[in-house]
Amino acid sequence: MNISVELTFTPLHDQYRDRIKNFILDLRSGGFTISETPLSTQLYGSYDSLMPFLMKTIKTALGNEEKGIMHLKIYNSDRSSYVSDF
Repeated sequence: MNISVELTFTPLHDQYRDRIKNFILDLRSGGFTISETPLSTQLYGSYDSLMPFLMKTIKTALGNEEKGIMHLKIYNSDRSSYVSDF
């Protein structure tokens, strides 16, 4: 099954920019189709390969923070070709 995952990482301190940048660089390294916006990052791929990658990447990002929020949405289809019609 192919999935689409939307992530927003929010470190809760003033030096957040480098932490978010490093998280996005880690997401880019996975070899998945990726789309970035100012507010979130979307990844697209097979559930069986994407989820273990995300578990490791999210654990690393949150483990480096004293306090942080990871907002995650999972869609049960590949929406990488979605184009708004409005």
